[in-house]
Amino acid sequence: MNIPASTAVPVVLESRTRDRVLQAISEHGPVTATALADELGLTVPAVRRHLENLTESGLIDERESTSSSSTRGRGRPARSYVLSEGGHLALESDYDHLATETLRFLAAEVGPEAVRRFAESRVGALEVRYAAELAAAGSDTAARVDALVAALTRDGFAASARPVGEPGSQSPLTGIQLCQGHCPVQHAAREFPQFCDAETDAFSRLLGVHVQRLATLAHGDHVCTTFVPTKEGSSR
Repeated sequence: MNIPASTAVPVVLESRTRDRVLQAISEHGPVTATALADELGLTVPAVRRHLENLTESGLIDERESTSSSSTRGRGRPARSYVLSEGGHLALESDYDHLATETLRFLAAEVGPEAVRRFAESRVGALEVRYAAELAAAGSDTAARVDALVAALTRDGFAASARPVGEPGSQSPLTGIQLCQGHCPVQHAAREFPQFCDAETDAFSRLLGVHVQRLATLAHGDHVCTTFVPTKEGSSR
């Protein structure tokens, strides 16, 4: 039986909006319903309806926000949302699973060193493409991070960055936190950390500073997080 056009169109639009909400959580999570509504140009009730559906489907997890700016009512914390393991898998392609099988075969037939070389070659191709864009950004670390975020986001990594620590401080904990809300090879990297290591090394070379990987999607965190120390005089 055919679905009447008058019924099919709203269903399709509803599905597309749900996908937009899921993608936005991937890019900005942990994120509140209000922030999602602002980001997507939707009403908060509409966003909450999709959040309920995504939660019931096991695609997102609900958390209490620890930010002082995310409170409501009488100091009650607002809820924030991140992708669940199922949500990350929903954004992955079947090619990732095929890649994992191929890497297992490569490791068994040739050895783990071959996997490392493959990971470095794959990331190296991205590094070559990004190098010119970062060079155009100049020598300022923050500007180079911005250029890297733009390049990563364009390639599907849902990247973002924010300053951490006190501006102008000489503390080694002052810098920029680079986040990636999606990883196209997350499933493979879970078994083969060589991909994470190669990417971290490439970031260090591209940014001209020694960066430190703090969290990864492959290890079960809701976002890949890399700490980028800022050079003296850098600002963001």
